[in-house]
Amino acid sequence: MIDAAVVKDAPAGQADASFAEITARRRGRIRRYLFQHPRAMDAVVVACYLVLVTPTAVESVLDGVWQVAVLLAAAAVALLFRRSRPVRVVAVVAVLEVGVTLLHPWGSNVSAGLWFALYSVALVRSRRFALRTLAAATAPLVIVYFQLAAGPLDGRLPDMGASTPENFQLITSIAAGVSITLTNVIATGIGVSVRQRREHEQEIAAWAARAGRLGQVTERNRIAREMHDVVAHSLTVMVALSDGAAVVARRDPARAAEVLGELSHTGRTALADMRRVLGVLRDDASPGQAPREPLAAADSLGKLLEGFRTAGLPLHYMHTGPSLPDDAAFQLTVYRIVQESLTNVLRYGRSLSRVDVAIVRDGSTVTIDVVDDGKGSVDSGGRAAAPGPRDPGGSVGSGQGLAGMLERARIYAGTVEAGRSSDHGWRVHAVLHWHGDNESRST
Repeated sequence: MIDAAVVKDAPAGQADASFAEITARRRGRIRRYLFQHPRAMDAVVVACYLVLVTPTAVESVLDGVWQVAVLLAAAAVALLFRRSRPVRVVAVVAVLEVGVTLLHPWGSNVSAGLWFALYSVALVRSRRFALRTLAAATAPLVIVYFQLAAGPLDGRLPDMGASTPENFQLITSIAAGVSITLTNVIATGIGVSVRQRREHEQEIAAWAARAGRLGQVTERNRIAREMHDVVAHSLTVMVALSDGAAVVARRDPARAAEVLGELSHTGRTALADMRRVLGVLRDDASPGQAPREPLAAADSLGKLLEGFRTAGLPLHYMHTGPSLPDDAAFQLTVYRIVQESLTNVLRYGRSLSRVDVAIVRDGSTVTIDVVDDGKGSVDSGGRAAAPGPRDPGGSVGSGQGLAGMLERARIYAGTVEAGRSSDHGWRVHAVLHWHGDNESRST
């Protein structure tokens, strides 16, 4: 009757199993079979009930009161529908139990049918409703035994002759009423407990599903952010390089060949970055596949700046203070912020004469400033201007660049500000906080 599960630690090999699969394993083979085959469980319940009431049925038939056996059989049939119509089954079984008690008041396991019926109600209805049903189903039997002890039905209990104790009828009736009440309360309590446990399991499963969906959304956003950084930067640089190669091809073929070589290098780097980003979507890793760990940003930052110089930016770089923290994720954040800022300069800047990139580390604070003096970097409203000559296709940004930088900075309790600079150009100012060194020293 009880569907309680013995909780054990799941083996390590089951870590990737779903919550439902883990719960099914914890039920055990027999209980799992009965849970998956409710009709078999109903048959088991009816069989248990028949075992409990068989002595009463045999005694009543031997005494010539065969109606008791018929009522008990009807209660057994009613219990087959306890799952689909629990409230009606309680009402039917309660009436049949009262009839059995009136015809054969000294039978064993009185109200056994109500145990299973009340359990079923408590399993599917609210606790308040289950308690009300318990009171309504138990009260008639208690009243019957009170009538047997002191009312018009007094004397229906067996007379033991001279050995009958004083007040035997009253004591027996009170004991029967209390026993019926307690057993019905226990059955209802078990049903309420099992229902609460199942609701808890459902809440955990729902939480796990929400966490899984949130993880998927987070991963999609991460991949989209990485793809935006890779594609926007690489395509912008490649367009600028191809335009530059077309301009100098006739006047300086050697310089054009150098630019085309940088164009090819940029394309290959972008392809490797895309493989690295999308590699997390594949479970199989073949030899020679691009590594999936973050870029070695400390080494790649110089190459990034050199690529922008080749694309035509008058770039000046300055680093003040100690080197960046030796953390790949933190270095990648710095790399992406610089990359996105310079990509926007390359796409939207006009009449550029100087672009300054400054990285300053002061203790646990890292400050990144990217400032240009482009006359067309912002419009009169302080917003990024329309694409400049380096972006002849007229592509307009999706607006995800600044949002991506801000998301990266927030991981390190940082901020990102973008707006008009003092010389009417555009300025990106980012502040990151790194506490890893302090944590390592404290440990």
